[in-house]
Amino acid sequence: MARIIFAALFVLLAVFILLVDAAPLKSRQIGDIQCNVARLQIVSDLAETGNLLSKINGNDAATTSAVSTAQSGLSSAGDGIKTIAAALIEGQTAPADARDQTADGLQTALTALSGLNSTDPAVASTLSKLNEAISAGQSVVSDCN
Repeated sequence: MARIIFAALFVLLAVFILLVDAAPLKSRQIGDIQCNVARLQIVSDLAETGNLLSKINGNDAATTSAVSTAQSGLSSAGDGIKTIAAALIEGQTAPADARDQTADGLQTALTALSGLNSTDPAVASTLSKLNEAISAGQSVVSDCN
């Protein structure tokens, strides 16, 4: 399910980039190449984080709970990105609350996974990719004014 959501986000963002001429220049938040690379990077990193998250061995209640919480966080972050992409495609300003929703979702996932005491290499891989997604999100905020 997460793969489908993130694939849809990726396609939506790609469509946005192809259709940037649809809205008047004044109202668009197209961004430059660096901005759009950061946008694609966060979508890609979220999709990969979701894939890695599904590989974590939930052999105890704490791990299962952390994975579930992280999945909810990623889903919320994805919903925020979908809202932002839809606004941009419509030529509207990206809503600040959707940006906050994305950041909060990423933080929820990070907090849940950081609390795990696990030797499962999938946990380390997932945390690494999640940190890359967070970094890409920060780049979007700084590069896409």
